[in-house]
Amino acid sequence: MARPAHFEHYRYLGDKRTQVVYDLDLYGVDPRVTAAVDRVLAAESFIAISPQTLGEARNRGYRPHRSIRAANSIDAVDS
Repeated sequence: MARPAHFEHYRYLGDKRTQVVYDLDLYGVDPRVTAAVDRVLAAESFIAISPQTLGEARNRGYRPHRSIRAANSIDAVDS
């Protein structure tokens, strides 16, 4: 799976303007995430979340994008 350049080793990318974090595992898979991440990168208003956990993103005041919540609810049903 391809990720944006310079973010190959990061899972989460946060948008500083909206305080929303995107899962880069969904980049190239979910067209909404791909378009949103491309807009964030073009605006140069991003932060790479490290360590790479949603907990750390929340500690920084970011909330997960709806695609992350949807993916997590599907994973919970499959388990």
